[in-house]
Amino acid sequence: MVKSTIIARVVDGLPLAASMDDEESENLSDYKNQAKLLFKRLSSADAEQRCSVETGPYVFHYLIEFNICYLTLCDRSYPKKLAFAYLTDLQKEFQQLYGREVGTVARPYAFVKFDTFIQKTKKQYKNPSSAGGGPNNNLTKLNEELHDVHRIMTKNISDVLGRGEALDRMQSVSSRLRDETDKYKKKARGLNWLALYHKYGPPAIVGGVILLVLLLRFYWW
Repeated sequence: MVKSTIIARVVDGLPLAASMDDEESENLSDYKNQAKLLFKRLSSADAEQRCSVETGPYVFHYLIEFNICYLTLCDRSYPKKLAFAYLTDLQKEFQQLYGREVGTVARPYAFVKFDTFIQKTKKQYKNPSSAGGGPNNNLTKLNEELHDVHRIMTKNISDVLGRGEALDRMQSVSSRLRDETDKYKKKARGLNWLALYHKYGPPAIVGGVILLVLLLRFYWW
C-alpha cells in the first residue's frame, strides 16, 4: 500500500505538498529523510524522469513532470503499475491547480491544501485487488497498459545516494584543486617579480645612483 507521498520542486528540492496522515503506527522518519536526499540528487541533468528506488522493506516510486517531482513510498509488494498510476493522477490534478504558481513560492509546503486530494486518491489505491465498479477500479488499471513499467529503472537507495555522495566528493576535490591552483599562480607571480628584482634590481639601483650624481653635478656645477 501507499505509505507516504511528497511533491517537491526539482530545481531546489523545495517540498510543495505532502500527505499529512502517514501511517502513524510506523516510524517513517528515516525514509522521509532519504526522500529529502533523493530530491537533492534529482536536480542533476542525468536524473531519471521515472524511477523506482528500493529501500529496506519499501520502494520509492517517483516521476518528474514540468520540473516537479511526485514521489511516493510503498510496500515492496505493491504493484509498480498502480504506484505510477497513482502518481500520474496526482500530477494531473496538481499541475491543473498549481502549475503556474510553483516557480513563485519560497516557503515549504505552500500547497498544503493539496493533501485533501492526496488522501482521497490514496484511499482509491489502498487495495491493489479492489474490484469496484467502473473503469477506475484497480484491477482494471492493472490490466491496462497505463505505463510501460518494464522500462522504468529500479535502483537501490545506497547506489543512488552513494553515487550522489561520490559526485559531491569529486566536486569538493575539484573545488579544492582550483583553489590550490589559484594560490600557486599568485605565489608564482610573486616569485617571478622577486626573481626579476634580484636580477635587475641591483644594476637598476646603481644606474639610478649614477644618474642622480650626474644630474646633481650638472645643476650644481
